[in-house]
Amino acid sequence: MKLENIQLSGKKVLLRVDFNVPLDSNFNVTDDSRIGAALPTINYILNQGACLILMSHLGRPEKKLKADGSIDREKFTMKHTVSTLSRLLKKELRFVDDTIGTKVKNAVSDLRAGEILVLENTRFYKEESKGDEAFARELASYGDIYINDAFGAAHREHASTATVARFFDDNSRAFGFLMRAELESAAKLLHNPQKPYVAIIGGAKVSDKILLLDKLVDIVDVLIIGGAMAYTLLKAQGAKIGNSLVENDKLDVASEFLAKAKAKAVKVLLPQDSIIADKFDNSANVKIVSSFEIPDGWMGLDIGPKAAAEFKTEIENSKSILWNGPMGVFEMSNFAAGTMQIADAVAIATQKGAFSLVGGGDSVSALNQSGKSDLVSHVSTGGGATLEYLQGNTLPGVEAIGL
Repeated sequence: MKLENIQLSGKKVLLRVDFNVPLDSNFNVTDDSRIGAALPTINYILNQGACLILMSHLGRPEKKLKADGSIDREKFTMKHTVSTLSRLLKKELRFVDDTIGTKVKNAVSDLRAGEILVLENTRFYKEESKGDEAFARELASYGDIYINDAFGAAHREHASTATVARFFDDNSRAFGFLMRAELESAAKLLHNPQKPYVAIIGGAKVSDKILLLDKLVDIVDVLIIGGAMAYTLLKAQGAKIGNSLVENDKLDVASEFLAKAKAKAVKVLLPQDSIIADKFDNSANVKIVSSFEIPDGWMGLDIGPKAAAEFKTEIENSKSILWNGPMGVFEMSNFAAGTMQIADAVAIATQKGAFSLVGGGDSVSALNQSGKSDLVSHVSTGGGATLEYLQGNTLPGVEAIGL
């Protein structure tokens, strides 16, 4: 069932959003993109004459308990997100400092059409991450309709993302617009992508991305690999990588992957040159060298100009693009150039007609930093969920609604 086909007027809608946003030391939201991404669904539901109960998690409070073993409610409360959502909606919101219980029931019963109630962090209850049925049943009792718009949490079989959907029939549950856009965009790269298909994969560790690489090598034409993970693959080919970050216990895995790519005639591009530094610091001494001849005491922190030029040519001539992971330590200005050039190339290719999907927190941050966010086809809010889906895995939050 599509959201547009559900009668919402006069209904209470339970909406799972992903407001797991970064906060500064004063608990101010530093990046509101995930909140902003939920606005189309929120506004649509309100405009149809419904009232909204929003639920989300924020951080991992169960992993960062206070010294006495209790939840740090001050640090992880959803209340930190309310002012940001209120500002974006230009609307006053209600907040209740619990997720289930009498206080929540009373707050829900007081809701009128067009009003929004934000529930407390779902992860303040251990039942959330266990997918507890009784917890989910109580959440479900607050709404006539359940909408899941939290793609970033869709890979978790939690109570508010999966279990709760089972208490609503097919005519009373649906994906929100963001969730639908995420799934449709990923499907374009999973099923019959336009060729040539170029995947740009970066990040720190081969071990974090090997499952994705194994999936991609079956469907892409060109695989561009940058970031620290490239040095594990380079070393597997006999390169001298100096003090660059490397997973020595994954060299066999790297070699096997490269052999598989070769057997499938997939072009794998590693950075032929690197910007190296004598310490992990923006003020370090730097020079440009071949990625196969990095001296001892030096480390690769960005792709070099030859690599950037080669990568850009492949990207700009592509028809389908996946970008997940930066090319270097882009947070430091002296090592951001390679990643920024990738952002430029993806934007140029998109303007020429390619379909581009950018996913993963660092990639999205880099894209935002480049000012090119509006020039790509889709910017995913998914993080881990995006990787899981692109690897061909079933997402519990998606399965519970049903396509």
